[in-house]
Amino acid sequence: MNGTMKSACIALWLAGSAPAALAQGQADALAKAFGAREAISSASLSPDGQTIALIAAGPGRTSRAYVLEAREGADIKVVASTSGRPEYLQRCDWVSADRLACQIFGEQRYGDDVYGFSNVFAVSASGADTKLLSQRRGANALSYDFRGGDVIDLLPGDEDAVLMTRSYVPEAKIGSLIEKKLEGLGVDRIDTRSGSAKRVENPDKLAVGYISDGQGHVRIMALQENRTSGYAKGTYKFLYRPIGKSGWSDLSLYDTRDDSGFYPIAVDPTENVAYGFEKMDGRDALVTVALDAGRTKTVIFSRPDVDVSGLIRVGRDRRVVGASYVTDHRQAVYFDEQAQGLISSLGKALGGKAVNISDMSSDGNRVLIWAGSDVDPGQYYLFDRAARKLSPIMPDRPELADRVLATMQSVQYKAGDGTMIPAYLTLPPGKEIAKGLPAIVLPHGGPEARDEWGFDWMVQYYAARGFAVLQPQFRGSAGFGEAWLMRNGYRSWRTAISDVVDAGRWLVAQGIANPDKLTIAGWSYGGYAALQAQAVDPALFKAVVAIAPVTDFADRMRRSQYFSDYLLQQQRMGTGPEAAEASPSNHAAEFRAPVLMFHGTDDNNVDISQAKIMQAKLQGAGKRSQLVIYDGLTHSLLDSDARADMLQKSADFLLAAGK
Repeated sequence: MNGTMKSACIALWLAGSAPAALAQGQADALAKAFGAREAISSASLSPDGQTIALIAAGPGRTSRAYVLEAREGADIKVVASTSGRPEYLQRCDWVSADRLACQIFGEQRYGDDVYGFSNVFAVSASGADTKLLSQRRGANALSYDFRGGDVIDLLPGDEDAVLMTRSYVPEAKIGSLIEKKLEGLGVDRIDTRSGSAKRVENPDKLAVGYISDGQGHVRIMALQENRTSGYAKGTYKFLYRPIGKSGWSDLSLYDTRDDSGFYPIAVDPTENVAYGFEKMDGRDALVTVALDAGRTKTVIFSRPDVDVSGLIRVGRDRRVVGASYVTDHRQAVYFDEQAQGLISSLGKALGGKAVNISDMSSDGNRVLIWAGSDVDPGQYYLFDRAARKLSPIMPDRPELADRVLATMQSVQYKAGDGTMIPAYLTLPPGKEIAKGLPAIVLPHGGPEARDEWGFDWMVQYYAARGFAVLQPQFRGSAGFGEAWLMRNGYRSWRTAISDVVDAGRWLVAQGIANPDKLTIAGWSYGGYAALQAQAVDPALFKAVVAIAPVTDFADRMRRSQYFSDYLLQQQRMGTGPEAAEASPSNHAAEFRAPVLMFHGTDDNNVDISQAKIMQAKLQGAGKRSQLVIYDGLTHSLLDSDARADMLQKSADFLLAAGK
């Protein structure tokens, strides 16, 4: 296919799906360009390599699944769409050459709580013959289970069928002898054309997941262990099925409270081993465990400095070919010479960009890849091995095609106790040597997460508005081993937030930041850190932006008490005076900087009550604070209009700091 013509064709066709214009004065063109959701969020290739499926953002919060043939002049079809009110398309995988299995997800408020849900459906490549694959809920259901299940095996060679997890709830009706007793998560073989199901694994009330070997055999089951009270213990028991057996045998016990034990991710049927992660000398390593009575454990790859955090898999059978880890940049090590050679040659052809294999045809001849960098939001390409031809499919963010983006550099700064903290510094384009700039310290969410080198739409927008942006990988961040993670950034907040505050002090000491224009912003835990920094040094930052922030531990625990992870959340957040001291809402009287918060009403990660409590406390203390509420949106604010609005308002607010 002609790559240039195809890229232009798709770009023009999808232009009709660009986010709708905002109300006059609500946001400028820059905010619209950077706030627009990714044009392509996932892509997959049919088994014969002839057709591509794309999940793309439509106007506002809508999502669409497109199908196009991998040839010149092919028609582009919409095969499915969602409104974002409340459901979104997540991904579509090819079951056969003309049949897709797609997953949707969403969150919705019911009374005082917000619940997440998912569903899986099948659709033909023409957009016809849609079938729900998730278990239907009867009118007489005795409980709720919003899990729609996951496709765990595309069953190569078994046309139109998949293995997927499905959740069951018991049903009964007064006056009727008909009842259904099945309960929990099981595995069914589903015919995606007829919708008929054959049970492969009976549902288990404690089951939370299953792993197939990519050849139609379920080999591992994960069980959540609960206390007699019904609350989760925080441990998962993994069982494996020996070859040729029907029963289950013990594999491992994994404890989420300290991340100890072996956590399986994939099965290699040829070697009869499970791949997974386990701590070795305080850092996660890639390990295999034999799926036999000996359960021989082998360390496949480890690092002395950082966690091994990614498993690289390719093909329809999701074969393991390598692992990845992050130092300054994400790095990959390949165990498969063909995969190593392919990535190496494509990386050179694409100018050294980061390259990931997204999908490939059954014969491996056609490969769908993604490539990007800090100054390139990314693009999908189709590589034809036989023709040795690389064809662009569609850029992730066409709105930014003509914009000069800012480079992201790795730096280190010294914390108050002398510890060197890694960070990423992004300066405005054209200001590689910068002095006296308005600056933002931007701590990440989690806190058990970390930032990585690469394109970041918020960072790039703020840089385009003239800010220097520093992203600290404070103690409490994941990826650097258990000693760096500590008890997490909530229980060890004094160290974590002090590291964040020291990031601002470093910007000033280096002369990069104008001390009167030094600000702080963050999302989720990052929003918590931005607010809690006022409890450490209320004079340092001149303005605070917090998006979907955690602010009040007592309210968060109150909301958790009816969920199975209540005791785990208690352990994670702390209790009593410790939790009160860690809550930004209890420090409102100490705030000196003005605050701007943003929150969606249907956030089941951090309920909007958190922002409302903070707003009330700040107003009650006579502080300057504003809360912007987005109706119906979730934690990620998956709405191009809302994101543009948030970017515009937050940048204007932060630029006004010190006036």
